[in-house]
Amino acid sequence: MVEVGNPIPPFEATATGGKTLTAEDLKGHWSVLYFYPKDNTPGCTKEGEAFRDYYAAFQALNCEIYGCSRDSLKSHERFKEKYQFPFELISDPDETLCRLFDVIKLKKNYGREYYGIERSTFLIDPQGILRHQWRKVRVPGHVEEVLETLKTLQEG
Repeated sequence: MVEVGNPIPPFEATATGGKTLTAEDLKGHWSVLYFYPKDNTPGCTKEGEAFRDYYAAFQALNCEIYGCSRDSLKSHERFKEKYQFPFELISDPDETLCRLFDVIKLKKNYGREYYGIERSTFLIDPQGILRHQWRKVRVPGHVEEVLETLKTLQEG
């Protein structure tokens, strides 16, 4: 599990746009890596739209955004196109990246228990070091908080 202050260990993941993403690809710029439960669900759509709407502000601060869930690349491509997300979505069906960031948690829904992704966001610096994390994310106001934290870390 990646801890704040430590480098992101090596990984390889497939993403939309025919891309393969590695830990090395996160270097040279700031990165936001956000994990969400499922494509085309209300909360996940709102979160993606918020990152989309603030994308230019993140880009102005030399920061890339990546979304990640266990959905297939095909599902991701449709989700990305439908909502015009300008960033790539990572497909992690075997939960390699999810487990690296410890976002698979026991969840309860209508009395049923299952393992799923706990909505989480990670801010990674240009050296590939995890600088900040948010767990159990609530969507309203979250993207603005990530942007403010990025500004603060860049200033300090």
